[in-house]
Amino acid sequence: MYENISYEIVKEGVGLLKINREKVLNVMSLETVKEIKSLIESKLQKEDIKALIVTGAGSKAFVAGADIKQMKEMSRPEFRDYCEISHGNLNKLQDMEIPVIAAVNGYALGGGCELAVACDIRIASDNAKLGFPEVKLGIFPCWGGSQRTSRLIGPGKLKELIFTGEMVDAEEALKIGLVDKVVKQEDLMNEVFSMAEKICLNSSLAIGFAKEVINSGSEMELKEALRMELNQGVECFDSEDRVEGMSAFLEKREANFSGK
Repeated sequence: MYENISYEIVKEGVGLLKINREKVLNVMSLETVKEIKSLIESKLQKEDIKALIVTGAGSKAFVAGADIKQMKEMSRPEFRDYCEISHGNLNKLQDMEIPVIAAVNGYALGGGCELAVACDIRIASDNAKLGFPEVKLGIFPCWGGSQRTSRLIGPGKLKELIFTGEMVDAEEALKIGLVDKVVKQEDLMNEVFSMAEKICLNSSLAIGFAKEVINSGSEMELKEALRMELNQGVECFDSEDRVEGMSAFLEKREANFSGK
């Protein structure tokens, strides 16, 4: 169905979305972001999966950015359309009820770094390099990167990254909180699959509630966020998964969650 991306269920409950443009370091052209939009709206919204992994083809790049050659020829309305589609895609990934894990397998620059930041968890290979080089092109990160990343690593460090346009290596990205874990390049996908499988053993309903309150609460005043957490916690308690999970614990057996 797609020329620039691929999607498959690789293990029970785990979906894999791959940006499949290895020859050009998986840069996200207009056609690519349209394909991602189509996949999210037509399949991922209906797919019965418990975790989604996002990565790039090959071992050199996660996504090396947007398509500069294409952008150079865009009019202002065309660029807005490009950004609107990308914003929508990243918003939908962020808002999915299931965890989304970025397997950062090399360069994650510009729009690629923005894609990674929109995911819930970022695991990077030791050859990864991340950054926002847009100012070197006369623009700045506007697919959500200036806002999501500020909330992730703080405005001071983000300003340094954006204003200089310099990349950071995987260890520095880990140090500043831009990624959550670094592993050897050859171990990356095993590590990501292992985490996804651990997630799939737990209550997808409870994980969905947790993701919602974490995401929404970060935008609220603390007292309002605590009230929301309490209300959603009580709502989650009134579920089949809660009964099954507590029963399994007391009966010393593995829980069989239904997501209800």
